[in-house]
Amino acid sequence: MSNTKTILVTGGAGFIGSNLCDFLINKEITIVCLDNFDNFYSEEIKKNNIKHLIKNPLFKLIKGDVRNKVLLEEIFLKNKIDFVIHLAAKAGVRNSISTPIDYFDVNVNGTLILLEAMKSYGVKNLIFASSSSVYGNKNGNQNETESCNEQISPYAVSKKAAELLNYSYYVNFNINVINLRMFSVYGKNQRPDLVIHKFINQISKNEPIEIYGNIDTTRDYTHIDDIMSAFNSSIEFLKTSERNVYETINIGSSNPISLRQLIGIIEKTIKPQNIKIIENKFIKGEVTNTHADLNKAKKILNYKPTVSIEDGIKKFYNWYKLKK
Repeated sequence: MSNTKTILVTGGAGFIGSNLCDFLINKEITIVCLDNFDNFYSEEIKKNNIKHLIKNPLFKLIKGDVRNKVLLEEIFLKNKIDFVIHLAAKAGVRNSISTPIDYFDVNVNGTLILLEAMKSYGVKNLIFASSSSVYGNKNGNQNETESCNEQISPYAVSKKAAELLNYSYYVNFNINVINLRMFSVYGKNQRPDLVIHKFINQISKNEPIEIYGNIDTTRDYTHIDDIMSAFNSSIEFLKTSERNVYETINIGSSNPISLRQLIGIIEKTIKPQNIKIIENKFIKGEVTNTHADLNKAKKILNYKPTVSIEDGIKKFYNWYKLKK
């Protein structure tokens, strides 16, 4: 990455963003981190995610919103940005059902405003954080060639809409784009509301764990280290490509497991005295199964997940204990 000068990471104080800032700074890349510290979960958590970077000369934190046109223009004017990694979004499938307007304003309009700023300042490379939720409720391997017109939550629709916006800017303004459709990411700095963090927190406190719907629903859990590998390969691919690029690529483990299996793995790792499970009704907007087809990721990015769910849970639990 020696030729890469500065990368703008939107949503850089969040779960994936903070890991990415760490990862890229370790490669001696200058990072401009834009984050509005949305109150979806504690601002304090996000501040803690990046506090060790604040004095690093390669790291610049800007508190602000991706929808702020004036701020974006200032960022692009004052920093020689040659890559954008767009993670900023309102997260959470469930909340999007009750507040869809907010989700579209941030996730779709925010992406449009960012693309306009990139166009204005001649920034040609974008990696976009998309989601496996765009596939809707489908069984079996989810493949990027599928039409994906059956999203079941406003969050998922907003991610698909942003992908389509990215395509229009690729076609009309030669912006190179890689949409990474990520599958159930977990690991260090994971949001407290996400299932692995939530289960480990509840079990560690000897509290009952809550599941929604069927305990045999499956997810393709992907460790944050594999996600970092995918971003790294995406940057390298954009840097070395001799053609204009628009690609949508699944990033997962391709090894889906059920909630029942996940609880069993956590139980083996933590070894609690007992686990009490409270079963609740299935929540609208949540899909029942996810399974990433990784053929395209292997072909284009040479991507191969390396962290098993068992090792990933151990890594996460070690981090969890340290932060307590």
